[in-house]
Amino acid sequence: MAIILTSALKKSFGRIEAVAGVDLSIQKGEIFGLLGPNGAGKTTTIGMLCTIIRPSSGSAFLAGYDVVREPSRVRRQVGIVFQDPTLDTVLTGRENLELHARLYSVSSRVRKERIEQMLELVDLRHRADDITRTYSGGMRRRLELARGLLHRPAVLFLDEPTLGLDPQTRARLWEYIKKTAHAEQTTIVLTTHYMEEAEQVCDRVGIIDHGRIIALDTPEKLKETMGGEMVVVRAAKQPLEKIRNLPYVSEVRENDGTLEIITKEAHRHLPKILSLMKDVHCVEMRVPTLNDVFIKLTGRDIRDDTVEDAGSWVDSIARYRQRGS
Repeated sequence: MAIILTSALKKSFGRIEAVAGVDLSIQKGEIFGLLGPNGAGKTTTIGMLCTIIRPSSGSAFLAGYDVVREPSRVRRQVGIVFQDPTLDTVLTGRENLELHARLYSVSSRVRKERIEQMLELVDLRHRADDITRTYSGGMRRRLELARGLLHRPAVLFLDEPTLGLDPQTRARLWEYIKKTAHAEQTTIVLTTHYMEEAEQVCDRVGIIDHGRIIALDTPEKLKETMGGEMVVVRAAKQPLEKIRNLPYVSEVRENDGTLEIITKEAHRHLPKILSLMKDVHCVEMRVPTLNDVFIKLTGRDIRDDTVEDAGSWVDSIARYRQRGS
């Protein structure tokens, strides 16, 4: 059952087409990663699904509600963990959750029980009555996760949820995210620039670029599109054309003096490949990663932010409220 369904979804800002026709079907209970370089359209797409941004054309439904015609109903089905911190740091953890519960009209009959459940789920009961400014970055993220789930949304949007956290805290936070998604039967839609995280936690991944979905599948299926194993070689002599013409080589890329070669049965063909080079400094042979797929599809160039990435979701909400729409 699709919890999110879009058809030819578009958004233009003047002459800039930030989203150029996105078709998505995300299933209930799925952990879905929307990945793309800066300015690709992912923030605008999620903004439309959250009703923060009004589509220019096309359609989008969340939990059966039209994001344009029924925005208030859509918002009740949505939880958001923003990239930028949004906790009230003069309140305790429990008070932050209490405030959120009241804003979402969680009844007093179940409010206390739900708050305790969420604190237990993210392992913060022992710090629930401490002021949140005393929390570590990882603890604040866990509290924001609990807050986003408190009103039992159908869909939880996570915008770069582990940005700036150390590797140990990132790994632990993903454990909480997967646990909460399973326990709450909540669909998770996330954006991240950490490709290895998306590869490990997402059921499916959509790669968006120039406002269009250019790849959509499971991480494993996407990696299979690379066409073989990856051989990375650094050498003084790199005869690109000879290597490209080898029948078992599907692709060769040069990056800052290093060759990245895609070939099937790399262990068999590696000696022949290396015999064409001189002064080989290092060799690495590995299976492709989701990051390899991402770079192949979107390129290596760092892009300037466009209008859709000119600010955080918090800024977008502020602009949305000012318009009164």
